[in-house]
Formats: sequence, structure tokens, C-alpha cells
Amino acid sequence: MTSKQTLLRGRVLSFTAEPQGADDTSAYEFIEDGALLVADGMILAKGSYDALAPQAAEAEVIDHRPSILMAGFIDTHLHFPQVQVIASWGSQLLEWLNNYTFPEETRFADAGHSAEMAGHFFDLLTSHGTTTAVAYCSVHKTSAEAYFDEAARRNMRMIGGKVLMDRNAPEGLLDTPVSGYDDTKELIAKYHGKGRGLYAITPRFAITSTPDQMEMAGALVKEHPDCYVQTHLSENHDEIAFTAELYPQARDYLDVYQSYGLLTPKMLLGHSIHLQPREIDALAETKAKPVFCPTSNLFLGSGLFDDAGLRSRGITNAIATDIGAGTSYSMLQTLNEGYKVLQLQNQKLHPLRAFHWITRGNAVALGLEGKIGTLEAGTEADIVVLDSRATHAMELRMQRAGTLSEELFILQTLGDDRSIAQTYVAGKPMKPAA
Repeated sequence: MTSKQTLLRGRVLSFTAEPQGADDTSAYEFIEDGALLVADGMILAKGSYDALAPQAAEAEVIDHRPSILMAGFIDTHLHFPQVQVIASWGSQLLEWLNNYTFPEETRFADAGHSAEMAGHFFDLLTSHGTTTAVAYCSVHKTSAEAYFDEAARRNMRMIGGKVLMDRNAPEGLLDTPVSGYDDTKELIAKYHGKGRGLYAITPRFAITSTPDQMEMAGALVKEHPDCYVQTHLSENHDEIAFTAELYPQARDYLDVYQSYGLLTPKMLLGHSIHLQPREIDALAETKAKPVFCPTSNLFLGSGLFDDAGLRSRGITNAIATDIGAGTSYSMLQTLNEGYKVLQLQNQKLHPLRAFHWITRGNAVALGLEGKIGTLEAGTEADIVVLDSRATHAMELRMQRAGTLSEELFILQTLGDDRSIAQTYVAGKPMKPAA
């Protein structure tokens, strides 16, 4: 039986493909006076308000005009235990990890602290319009349990995993190859595919895992091919050099993961900045996914992500905040900084492609475009309501905006959590309507 229906009215924008330019209207549908019919956590219909209103005579109508209704944002790389690390004065990656991140993550051995931080973490995601994220938990099983339990309480489609790390970290942050394997198996059994939860096998990065642990991670991937895999790759020159010392037999950084059978189409590789030609060949062959993290790459001075170069090889790039080296939970601000990173390389990020990237594009990278990332009938009702006039500066600029692309670029450049008028997760509002 279908429960009470809701009809959300607004300017509806949904992508069906990646736009190839400003004139590629075949890649998206924009309905100026549109509506979404929602019930039981699903989108039942999308169309003009005039067409859907007669079909939904008993539905509660929520009028969001003139705001834009879009699929909820998807963040493909961030760190749950770093909610109190964000905005820690930065240096380079390895020093930043040792000075700030690792000490903070030791606190997540405590179940109460993990649960408290999970509440804050999910509040921050939804207040910024993010409805799905792929997160690293700490090494502690309690951290992953708090993360997935809070996601289930809110009925959010979330992906995550306990990190595997058995060296080059403080004692309170180390597991062993066997305990990491056993804990991960238990977490997969408890959370993967349960409700909207999905698991990511998570060797943090090559520096913090011994060959024995990498072998165990490879065994987990082989035993659970439907799980995601997430790690870091080639973020920083010192990181790359240290990895080469630890794995002298590897042809390059990516080969550490490749040699243990971790590269699959479900693998997400955070950063992937300083890549060698062989590594790019391997990414193209295996269909593993690099993840562009612009705000953290700028914050730590790590380097510039070559989006166009990788795309030219047929590689699917995801994009993410990378909280807490990343400096904003906002996927809008992530697009803002991503635009600038690409500008420095004479690459362009048109606003239509930008908004495709943080919705359907990231869903494609996750293989979930049939469930999230669009507003098509039969998909999950994760929806964000965007106010292009949320601030004085935006209101003034909007007075001179004449096209959808111009409006989206205002959101992309000036928008943040103030532009999120409402976020719906499985059809339920996450904060009071503005």
C-alpha cells in the first residue's frame, strides 16, 4: 500500500547524460513549473505541475518556487572522524596527518564519542545538500558502527568502511592484518546491503598498511566483489616517495594496490594527482575511479588534478569534499574551487557539467545511477532545493542572470549551505523549510 503522497513543486532540473556544452539540451530536462510526486521514499513521477496535480489530488503540495529542485548531492570521498579536524592549520599531507588527524581519530575508540560525532556529521551533510557520501571511518569498529547506525536512523544511502592500518600510525590507531580482516567481515555482514547502507573495504593508504594487510584487503575484495574499495593515491610527492621505499618491488604507487587485486570498477582512489603513464593506463583498463578533491588539494598544496587528461582516456572521475583536509562540506564550494583548479590548467568546468558531476556523474562513478543522482520516476527520493538568491550578493547577481547556465554558475560560485532551502532524504525533509 502506498503511503501519503507529497507533491513537490518547483523548477525541476534532472540530468540524463553528461552535458557536452551549454547547448546540449539533450543531456538534461528542465521544467520551469515542474513537480515531483513522492511516496514511500521514492519518486513516483516527474513532470509539469499542471500535468501531475490532477494525478495527485490527495497529495500534500509543498511549493518551493522559485527554487530549483535537483537530485541530492553525492560526495565520494571524506573522513567521518575528521569533523573536528577541519580548519586545522595545514602544512603538507604527512605532517598534517601526524599533528592533527591521527590524534583526533584515537578518540573514536569510544562508542559514545563516535555516536555524538555521527549526529553532527550527518547534520552537516544534509544541511549542505548532500544525501549520499562515501566516508572513511576510523580504525575502530565502533566508529563504523556509529556511522552506519546513524545513516540507518535517517534512512540515508551511505557508503563507508573502517580503515585498515597496521603501521606508521600511533598505537591507538593500529589494527593487525587478522583483526582488520575479521572486523571488516563482521561489518560487511552487519551493514552491507542492509537498508540503504553499502560497505567500502578501506585500506587507508599504502603507507599505513603492511604487505600482509594488503594481502588481507585483496582477500576481502575477492570474497566481497559487490563491496566498494576506497583508498588514497598520489596526493603528495613525499607520500609517493615514502610509498616507494615501503614497497620497492612495486612498479609505481598504483601497482601496490594493483598487485594485491584491489583495482576494480568499484574502487575509488582519492586525489590521483601525480600519476605516471603506466598508472593512467591501468586506471583506464581496470575502470577504477580517481576522485578529485579540490579544496583539500589546495589547502595542503598537493597539486592540480588533471580532469581533462584522465577523461580523454575514458576514465570516469568522481569529485568530493575530502573533509577534513577539505575546507567545506558544500559540494557547491567544491565545484567553486574545482573550477579554479581546472582554470589553472586551461580546462573548463561548465556549470551544467558541474551540477551533473555532483549528482548523476558521481552516481555513475558509484554504479548507482539507477537509484540516486537523478529525479527520474522509480529512483530514491533524495532531493535538494536550491535557492539562487540566498544571499544579498546572489540576489544582486541574479537580477542580471538571463539563462539557466548563468543561474547555476551563480550557485556554483557563490552558493553554500545558505543556498540549501531544503534537503529531502527518501522523501522526508531534513530541516524546517526556509
